[in-house]
Amino acid sequence: MYFDQQAECMDRALLEQLQLERLQTTLNRVARNVPLYRQRFADLGIDPDDFRSLDDLRSLPFTTKQDIRDNYPYGLFAVPLRDVVRLQSSSGTTGKPIVVGYTGNDLRRWSGLVARILAMGGMTRDDVVQIAFHYGLFTGGFGLHYGAEHLGASVIPSSGGNARKQITIMQDYRTTALCCTPSYALHLADVMEEMGVNPNSLHLKWGLFGAEGWSDAMRREIEARLKVTATDNYGISEVMGPGIAGECAEQNGLHVNEDHFLFEIVHPETGEPVPDGETGELVITTLTKEAFPMIRFRTGDLTRKLAEPCACGRTFHRIARIMGRSDDMLIIRGVNVFPLQVESVLLAVEGVEPHYQIVLEREGRLDKATVYLEVSENLLFDRMRVAREALDKIHHSLSSELGVSMDVVFVGRRTLERTEGKIRRVIDKRVL
Repeated sequence: MYFDQQAECMDRALLEQLQLERLQTTLNRVARNVPLYRQRFADLGIDPDDFRSLDDLRSLPFTTKQDIRDNYPYGLFAVPLRDVVRLQSSSGTTGKPIVVGYTGNDLRRWSGLVARILAMGGMTRDDVVQIAFHYGLFTGGFGLHYGAEHLGASVIPSSGGNARKQITIMQDYRTTALCCTPSYALHLADVMEEMGVNPNSLHLKWGLFGAEGWSDAMRREIEARLKVTATDNYGISEVMGPGIAGECAEQNGLHVNEDHFLFEIVHPETGEPVPDGETGELVITTLTKEAFPMIRFRTGDLTRKLAEPCACGRTFHRIARIMGRSDDMLIIRGVNVFPLQVESVLLAVEGVEPHYQIVLEREGRLDKATVYLEVSENLLFDRMRVAREALDKIHHSLSSELGVSMDVVFVGRRTLERTEGKIRRVIDKRVL
């Protein structure tokens, strides 16, 4: 289903011309109104009017999270504060939070782009959408809320927390679509079991999940336990929030709303472009943001470009689902490892629950990695031979797939800490 078919299926040549025109407008905007960009352009001798090709984008410097923090709170705004009608921010887990602003036009565009993503995932104006993201300065809750309203759906702003109440709302309000993190979706599935609620008795059809990395194995678990079609979406507060990219019914990569965002995939260390299909860091340039435009923002998220056509008919290029972050990369005995690589190995084993934790320690001069993995009671207690075979299989698979050895410890269901927000997968106890 399309929300804006004319835009989503635009001819690539026309799309690239539109992107260039909007890029030129954005560069002139930041050169006039944002001191950081004005100074950088002057230092490098960059004149926005000289841009004649999208390839010229590579001549521009990157923008980083540190740049945003250094200009906290309003230093990168391109409009006067009186024109900003909404202020939101990131969670601010390290250093100062990221403060972003929106004009009235920004909010209207944001709502429309989120509506596109919701429609890609199967939702229509006939759906009842329960948004179980926290409302507040975080962009997820409000972004999805206004997008769902723009789509014409009925919206339940249930926010985060209180899983039993969330499930009661699903039952009583006849929720058809759920928006939350994938880990919280599985938490809700656990609580449903405790409450004796059969998911087949609910009206759920769709699940739009994001804000943390998750694997295809985790998707299959969610779909089986909640009886939904689960799609991924991508957003980042510094650029806009949800609505940047999302999966269609093909569930084969996320379509980027390229009429509003230019994206690049670069090598995390060199910053040079990588070939299509190779993994690198996602870099985004906004094309229509008024209050808080971003030029070549380094997201830190690792993905790859999928340039081949999608069966859905959309012409927007896709990115693969986020596999991790460049700053979340683990270096274990000199080997680069990402948590989602570990997850893909773990969840391929029958009886394994989609909850795990990687604990890193230092024994003498060597790293030690231990994976604590929740498994079914049958695997933990009743089938010791099968459990040993499963342990051996996981240990071998981790070693062969990752190139580094990890110990594996089976633990009972709900042993590891649960969270209603972003799940903590790694505990690094090493003193380096």
